[in-house]
Amino acid sequence: MHLKHLRTLLSPQDGAAKVTCMAWSQNNAKFAVCTVDRVVLLYDEHGERRDKFSTKPADMKYGRKSYMVKGMAFSPDSTKIAIGQTDNIIYVYKIGEDWGDKKVICNKFIQTSAVTCLQWPAEYIIVFGLAEGKVRLANTKTNKSSTIYGTESYVVSLTTNCSGKGILSGHADGTIVRYFFDDEGSGESQGKLVNHPCPPYALAWATNSIVAAGCDRKIVAYGKEGHVLQTFDYSRDPQEREFTTAVSSPGGQSVVLGSYDRLRVFNWIPQRSIWEEAKPKEITNLYTITALAWKRDGSRLCVGTLCGGVEQFDCCLRRSIYKNNYSGG
Repeated sequence: MHLKHLRTLLSPQDGAAKVTCMAWSQNNAKFAVCTVDRVVLLYDEHGERRDKFSTKPADMKYGRKSYMVKGMAFSPDSTKIAIGQTDNIIYVYKIGEDWGDKKVICNKFIQTSAVTCLQWPAEYIIVFGLAEGKVRLANTKTNKSSTIYGTESYVVSLTTNCSGKGILSGHADGTIVRYFFDDEGSGESQGKLVNHPCPPYALAWATNSIVAAGCDRKIVAYGKEGHVLQTFDYSRDPQEREFTTAVSSPGGQSVVLGSYDRLRVFNWIPQRSIWEEAKPKEITNLYTITALAWKRDGSRLCVGTLCGGVEQFDCCLRRSIYKNNYSGG
């Protein structure tokens, strides 16, 4: 799998205007971008902007600039969006089936510290991390939230496996924790899995391993029980900066990591049970990559940047790879 630039969805600005988070809907029809101004832009599957709405603070008395949006996810039925905020709240907006439908808050979950990341893996289940180190669950049916597990360290990243039945959290002290709602008969362990050498801001759960990276400029692939499978070390490369975000393809066969002016692409080679690095995608003046979102059918990857730009890439599979029954999706 390699990446080919298709179009610019949102032009970058002069100076920092960070794209804080992005998400594709499960039905592949909608793509959401949250800007530094806390506004959610909605695009159709062709990359045309069709709608937008403003998020709101937990308490209006602190003003509209009193928080940042740190996590965003569509519901499995693609009709709602959950927004996790630094002012200790999650709002769930009903966005409706059609463009221009009124956006209505249908749930809110007040927390005891800032929401730092968020996923929506199952029908009524939103999973999120907090600055105080807890990983919690918000149930949109009962309107209640509960703690799945607690740590003492800020949650820097949160991801799910391909089925959405397992979650991984990365923490500021380097800990990576795994939890299963259902291990689907795998027998894999739960709890603390890895002590990564730095905070794993870039964390992806692929089919055969977990990929983590951060400020030490090393990408580590861990096996199912936390042993090191491979290390890709760029710490001596003067052109490389810290890794800021990572995403797995929907089928778990490819992983993309973002840093500065660069996307690194890794493909799983099943015959050799290893990750192989494809040619990196170098893009001058992209600056720091702050968000990645892969379309659920595997065909598109969107990249958000520190300067407020959003670029869309086509995920190309080479014909020779098809012969090996390899799917990038």
